[in-house]
Amino acid sequence: MVCMSAIAIAFVVAACYGAYNFFVKLSSGAIHEIVGAVVLQAAALMLGLVMLGYLKVSGETFIVSTKGVTAALVAGLCVGLAEICSYYAFSRGLSGSVGIPIMVAGGVCVGVLLSVLFLKEVLSGYQILGIVLMLGGTVLLVR
Repeated sequence: MVCMSAIAIAFVVAACYGAYNFFVKLSSGAIHEIVGAVVLQAAALMLGLVMLGYLKVSGETFIVSTKGVTAALVAGLCVGLAEICSYYAFSRGLSGSVGIPIMVAGGVCVGVLLSVLFLKEVLSGYQILGIVLMLGGTVLLVR
């Protein structure tokens, strides 16, 4: 069973991703796509370094493994490419009300599919129904 604090953190992540998508859309067209992606990633790096420093000063110990570093590097490449593509899509006139649902719902589906295929996670009937409803809602939003 997942603890409620993990679910609360997931809602914070959702809010942050929503704001992220909004601000990428807002800045698109007002900054070169690659420059926007680099600025975004630099801001994320600075925040991460500040938090890492705080945890280190607080006495936190860190687990570092080859598997963890490799997966984090691949995730970084994926998010970097996603950011660049988002900037290009939005700067070419894609509206936030169409692009954001496609990007978010598509990301959820890819993440769930990878979790099922590679992590051997099993979906309940309700989870499958939720994905179908999410995709159906996305189709309605982009029409």
